[in-house]
Amino acid sequence: MIRYAIRRIPSALLVLFLASIAVFALIHLAKGDPAALAAGPDASPAEIAAKRHQLGLDDSLASQYLNWLRGELTGDLGNAYISGGSIGELVRNGLGNTVELTSGAVVLALALGGAAGMGMGVSRRRPVNAVLNALTTLAFAVPTYVSGVLLVLVLAVIFPILPAGGHESLLRDPTIGVQYLIMPALCLSLPAAATIARFLATSMRQVLDEDFLATGVAKGLKTRRLLFRHALPNALPPVLTIVGIQIGQMLGGAIVVEAIFAWPGVGQLLRDSVLDHEYLIVQDLLLFAVAVFIVLQMITDLVHAYIDPRIRTEH
Repeated sequence: MIRYAIRRIPSALLVLFLASIAVFALIHLAKGDPAALAAGPDASPAEIAAKRHQLGLDDSLASQYLNWLRGELTGDLGNAYISGGSIGELVRNGLGNTVELTSGAVVLALALGGAAGMGMGVSRRRPVNAVLNALTTLAFAVPTYVSGVLLVLVLAVIFPILPAGGHESLLRDPTIGVQYLIMPALCLSLPAAATIARFLATSMRQVLDEDFLATGVAKGLKTRRLLFRHALPNALPPVLTIVGIQIGQMLGGAIVVEAIFAWPGVGQLLRDSVLDHEYLIVQDLLLFAVAVFIVLQMITDLVHAYIDPRIRTEH
């Protein structure tokens, strides 16, 4: 298992390196001069040139890339072009809130998607399957910016049960923090839960038709044991890959959800940085997003290999 994990590291590092080049090139193709924006609207050409030199923007592109990459590797992210604040501090503050939101969404997606998937995969009752199919289709089809607004309208306006937006740390005040977390986490989790439910249901139906389960029934094994000890573990491998992808997509979808619910996370920081032309922050956040996707994919592959040892011998 350890050797399998080590073999995956070089390819992951190569992908991350190529992504850093792509992100750096993409940002430098964007319109706008950060030095002019940082110097102010009334700055003279000489002042803009001095600001460009101060920010290191008059260096060659290769030199700028290497300096940026060195900062990423050492953890010294530098200061923002326009505001001058510490990028590391901004990212750390937003990252904790985004992890909190995404963790809550993952728990809800696994719970809702797992329950619905098991129901659709096991139940032979047409009304039950019809209702679950309709709910998962609706959850998958409705965009997060629509479901977010609907949740606010129903749970904060018509029935004022939860706050419409804002944030309170779960570590500081768990009771209040959960109230702020429920709606954005539910909004973020719905498409992922629907996807997980569909894949789990399909996988369960395929496994339930296998001969070994018929043998278990013939031996008199209880239904619960057949489902959770034999059928579910064999149905999980293809679903785990989807779960890893969905977690990555939830991190990306957090931008919209954080904007709707005024959640001060990395998504809101990225949106504000794009609008304020804080290109250095945008670079860091995009590369961080790629790194998270790579790590999630590696974790998913390792869990998959742990469940199915044949994968370790094929690579």
